[in-house]
Amino acid sequence: MVPQNIILSIIISIFLILIVFELVRRQKLNEEYSWLWMLSGWIILLLTIYPPFLKFVTWIIGAVVPASALIFCGVMFLLLICLHFSVKISTITNRMKKIAQEYAIMEAKIEEISKQMEK
Repeated sequence: MVPQNIILSIIISIFLILIVFELVRRQKLNEEYSWLWMLSGWIILLLTIYPPFLKFVTWIIGAVVPASALIFCGVMFLLLICLHFSVKISTITNRMKKIAQEYAIMEAKIEEISKQMEK
């Protein structure tokens, strides 16, 4: 890999790790999701600092240039994050639907009780 790419990758990975720590510290990011981002930062750092591992990953995925392997790993990570968040959004949507239905039922019961009390 070109030295500029190595330096940039190291800076990006360290920056990512520090930002995740800060976001968790400020309670802007839940610990539940922070491990995914921390793992990606450490993997980028490992792939950059230890070139034989990057060459192995490059060989495994069939890439020609190690930088392509890094980009491929990043795209795969983003796809997995998107899938994870889609599952979370679906779960939250289903919970909200159930809560709305329960609220409507309680509202109807309250209205029915208040009508009975008026009589």
